[in-house]
Amino acid sequence: MPVDLQNPLSFKNATGDADTMLQNLQANILKGHVREHLHILLLQFGQGTEGTAEARAFLTGLAPLVKSAKTHLQEVKAFKENGPNDASDVPYVGVGLTFAGYGRLELADRAPSDEAFKRGMQDDATRQKLGDPEVAQWEAGFQEAIHAVVLVGGAEAGTVTTKLQEVEGLLTGSIRVLGREEGRGMHNANHDGIEHFGYVDGRSQPLFLTEDLEEERRRTDGISVWNPAQPLERVLVADPAAPDPATDFGSYFVLRKLEQNVRAFRQAEEALADALKLENDDRERAGAMLVGRFKDGTPLTLQATPGAHGPVMNNFTYDSDKDAHKCPYQAHIRKTNPRGSGGFGQPPEAERRHLMARRGQTYGERTEGDLPETGVGLLFMAFNSDLNKQFEFTQHTWANNPGFPQPEKQDDPDPGLDQVIGQGDRPPATWPKVWGEEEGQEVPAMAQAVTMKGGEYFFMPSLPFLRGL
Repeated sequence: MPVDLQNPLSFKNATGDADTMLQNLQANILKGHVREHLHILLLQFGQGTEGTAEARAFLTGLAPLVKSAKTHLQEVKAFKENGPNDASDVPYVGVGLTFAGYGRLELADRAPSDEAFKRGMQDDATRQKLGDPEVAQWEAGFQEAIHAVVLVGGAEAGTVTTKLQEVEGLLTGSIRVLGREEGRGMHNANHDGIEHFGYVDGRSQPLFLTEDLEEERRRTDGISVWNPAQPLERVLVADPAAPDPATDFGSYFVLRKLEQNVRAFRQAEEALADALKLENDDRERAGAMLVGRFKDGTPLTLQATPGAHGPVMNNFTYDSDKDAHKCPYQAHIRKTNPRGSGGFGQPPEAERRHLMARRGQTYGERTEGDLPETGVGLLFMAFNSDLNKQFEFTQHTWANNPGFPQPEKQDDPDPGLDQVIGQGDRPPATWPKVWGEEEGQEVPAMAQAVTMKGGEYFFMPSLPFLRGL
């Protein structure tokens, strides 16, 4: 029986082609792998026949280090049933290729066909669509032609470093390391993952495994409002260069380095609170309006004050806040996941098609109270089955579009850009002065606090492809 791409998958009950698919798929795609410590290598292959041979030898040698989805899921199951063990500390290794990388492997005619993937992130049309700066303004490692990316991540720094050294030992001949990135997990007192602005991050993930859906139901006392279930077709793509596209799958991988100006964001929070004359505990609502959640993860559309306790509240829509008198339209999480409130005649299920599996990690270190302007940020990473309809749509049509979401009342002002990741001219925005009440006030736009420093599109191929090179 072929792999059912129209529904989520039960990995515990997977048999036949579905089980083979899990054995042949890289980890971290269907379910995020632990990567509290993460290293990323940006690689360029050499030219000519010798460069092709060396690149192929590297990828073939890397294949035994790349963990399969099935192995990862078995490790997760064993950890839940028996607690920590040797297997639970085995780092994750993942590898992806750009379209130019397939060319260096002399496989351009068998490369994945997504048009955005073929363009690449450096392409002028891509940059204009996404609102990205000129390539000359990117960090040096991202300015050259990248052919491959290797990710090494896990729970413990020591084992991750050892695995990274194994990978580096395979880098021989003409293969160049163009850049290195290092990510570290950040957590609040509740052990929830956060980013450098201090807000809970990584919730509202699409879930592709029925086991993860069951766990989410337990976390939220039943999924009655917002259903995170997504079919496999939203993340998996048949690997066209693999031996058997019926069981060999991969996924399009987005990598973007986003620098966060923590001082500018903190100043924007204070300036918004001052402009709206928010006082005492209500001042926290200013930052929550920029993000859509309070720092502890409490959704602003549900509560006027923080106070969510683990797990982070996530079972909600904006049906009770159609006029955005609680959570503004321009808040980051409402812009990038409108949960059926985007308007323009697009029903909730159609909006859900644009969501992607995010696997981001923070980089750079700062101490409590430190407000760096550079050097810290997010290594944004996400898996897609269609770059145009998922990542590019989210950035271009949602985050960067001042007219999205469509206001409930025709004469209401446009929302403006996503206040966190929106790129482009920033018009003034209107904010509710009192939570849940109609009176709003226009406030000049906050300064852009997130800057794209470089990135690229990759395809994470199947393990049989790597072994067969």
